[in-house]
Amino acid sequence: MAEEPRYNAEGVEQLALRDFTEKAYLDYSMYVILDRALPFIGDGLKPVQRRIVYAMSELRLSAAAKPMKAARTVGDVMGKFHPHGDSAIYEAMVLMAQDFSYRYPLVDGQGNWGAPDEPKSFAAMRYTEARLAPYAQVLLSELGQGTVDWIANYDGQHEEPATLPARLPNLLLNGATGIAVGMATDIPPHNLREVASACIRLIEDPKVSLDTLCEHVPGPDYPTEAEIITPSAELRRIYQSGGGSLRMRARWHQDQGAIVITALPYQVSGARIQEQVAAQMQARKLPQIEDLRDESDHENPTRLVLLPRSNRVDIERVMSHLFATTDLERSYRVNLNMIGLDGRPAVKDLRQILVEWLDYRFATVRRRLRFRLDKVLERLHLLDGLLIAFLNLDEVIRIIRSEDEPKAVLMRRFELSEAQADYILDTRLRQLARLEEMRIRTEQDELSGERDELQKTLGSKQRLKTLVRKELAADAEKHGDERRSTIVQRDAAEAMDESELTPSEPVTVVLSDKGWVRAAKGHDIDPAELNYKTGDAFRQAVRLRSNQQAVFLDSAGRSYSLAAHTLPSARGQGEPLTGRFNPPAGQTFVAVLGGDPEQWWLLASDAGYGFRVRACDLWANKKAGKVVLSLPAGACVLPPSPLTDAATDRLVAATSAGRMLVIPASDLPELTRGKGNKIIGIPAKAVAERSEFVVAMLTVPEGGRVRLHSGKRFLNLRSADLNAYEGERGRRGNKLPRGFQKVDAMERDD
Repeated sequence: MAEEPRYNAEGVEQLALRDFTEKAYLDYSMYVILDRALPFIGDGLKPVQRRIVYAMSELRLSAAAKPMKAARTVGDVMGKFHPHGDSAIYEAMVLMAQDFSYRYPLVDGQGNWGAPDEPKSFAAMRYTEARLAPYAQVLLSELGQGTVDWIANYDGQHEEPATLPARLPNLLLNGATGIAVGMATDIPPHNLREVASACIRLIEDPKVSLDTLCEHVPGPDYPTEAEIITPSAELRRIYQSGGGSLRMRARWHQDQGAIVITALPYQVSGARIQEQVAAQMQARKLPQIEDLRDESDHENPTRLVLLPRSNRVDIERVMSHLFATTDLERSYRVNLNMIGLDGRPAVKDLRQILVEWLDYRFATVRRRLRFRLDKVLERLHLLDGLLIAFLNLDEVIRIIRSEDEPKAVLMRRFELSEAQADYILDTRLRQLARLEEMRIRTEQDELSGERDELQKTLGSKQRLKTLVRKELAADAEKHGDERRSTIVQRDAAEAMDESELTPSEPVTVVLSDKGWVRAAKGHDIDPAELNYKTGDAFRQAVRLRSNQQAVFLDSAGRSYSLAAHTLPSARGQGEPLTGRFNPPAGQTFVAVLGGDPEQWWLLASDAGYGFRVRACDLWANKKAGKVVLSLPAGACVLPPSPLTDAATDRLVAATSAGRMLVIPASDLPELTRGKGNKIIGIPAKAVAERSEFVVAMLTVPEGGRVRLHSGKRFLNLRSADLNAYEGERGRRGNKLPRGFQKVDAMERDD
């Protein structure tokens, strides 16, 4: 609690530093909130905007007048009403003149007043000229009719209007942005016809709900033809709470295969979009786009053209990516914070704003009618005195010529008021002589009729409502236009992942015995012919695309994955996978696979267990990988084998004891991890002691062949030959021919 002020011996007030700084900061805060940053609900203007409009009207710069140098307007505003920097005043004036910043501009500028690409590229005030726009009459037409209060300017030498008598809710039409102390405002612009329609509906039914008002005002209407993609339910929540955010998206279409962008979100420049798209193209993160052109001109203010590399490019997917990664889609904050009729800042919902503005409008119209009624009554009073003088013209002339104080004599003789007597004495004799009784009585009749209408309107709420409703409808017809920002339902934008952004080229990923990896361009290389480090040799290779994932298996049954395009070139000897991953101690990399994420693979151990798994389920970008194949004691991982068609493929398993079993691939389960089911029967003890194990396990398509190796001998088995080894899953299988009791390897003979 602040202490009471104390005074020293000289009578100087002394305050604690804490109390002084607190009071000074609060005073500053209230000044910024009330007199700088937040708009008033009545006319929707901040003080600097109001002063610019009023100063231009005082300079007679109407929409029909000849434009005047902007420096003159800024000088008048600064010298008479707004004692701040000229640059701040001029920038506020520029915003009110930019049709891409204001939905309904208040200033009509000539010269360089900025462009959508560079809003702050406007010329200096000494070069530009301006006058008021026709829409400004909505704020000024009733100014001299007793509708607003007048206050002294900062030095007391002039008067300025405290507010302007807006005939439309300008606060919603042009919106406002501002940052005060501890609060801010972000009011989006709206369509004039829609807001006027909502006001009329509220006049007709004061109890109308917010939902009904949202039917008239479905959402903001920015000065751009970009789309508002925020769902209607979310827009309603914004109007209900007074805060939230909405999203705008650029409009585009296809023209002879090219992507043509014709409208950008509010305050987004085409130059900025070009920079963002070009940056992605230079970083090779947008391979689908070949070229970018700006074809904007006077007829087409916005026309950005993107040329796809081919007609096979998914245009919708590319645009979704651009919406997610560039300003082609942008979010806008909404905070309906304003100064209300009570002079306090507050966040209001749509219904509160319209109700409160209508209260302001009705009060303004009442003041206008009363002001006019007073003028009519005053004129009728003077006409009554003038008629008396006309009917007694000779006597009036005699009194004026002969009396020392004709005013007092006239008042006594004809029972005139002081105002009537002054009016008669101020009237020239020749004018009085020309006056006719019929003309006086005609004017009296006209003014009497107007007086009666004014009194009836002021005395009837219904008549007042009708008047305001008609004026709203007339102004909407005069200044309104069609909605620019269409409200549409769109799917959420989604950025493309790395695989989609990488060029799709054929590559062969090669894995060596020591766990070194590299990628060679093309599918026509022989991995065994590549150079390897001393003591190292070729283990396995897989053919895939550069934008696909390569999956590696270690001897512990863990999987790891890398994007193929990130692997070192096969021109060298590659690099060890241990530099990319952290396998368990003592484990080595034994296999590589990859290709289509939906490709099914056979994953098995030499203990005779296995299952089917999709390639994408083996992806694991973390360094530690993930466990996918559980190994029985003493078992090892077998090289994975791809399936062509699980319904027709057969699975061939051969053991080191010279036994072979052929079963349908469909007998195996589809898993993402685990041990799998038993494929061929081998005693667990034999596996642990390594006395018997599965040498190879392959998937063979319908009609496929297999080649067995035993030392230098090999055996080709056709599809019909494999039928002899068919059996139930989990059985021991049949013996191979003599000479192949010890199988070294098995491969598909495609």
